Amino acid sequence: MKQFECGSLVPGCEWHTRSNESAEVVHRAVEHMRLAHGETFIRENLVYNIKLRVVDTADAKAA
Repeated sequence: MKQFECGSLVPGCEWHTRSNESAEVVHRAVEHMRLAHGETFIRENLVYNIKLRVVDTADAKAA
């Protein structure tokens, strides 16, 4: 299971998502950035930073 926590990119945001597929997690995170944080233009750098923060939930529990 893959997980993304928005607070790792946007301090103070408690939104998170999980899915079996990394691509689905990234898709949901991008949509969240549009809707919750007003990102109207999704830059390649933002997607890259989201991907860096997608973790396996087993890894997240160990941290």
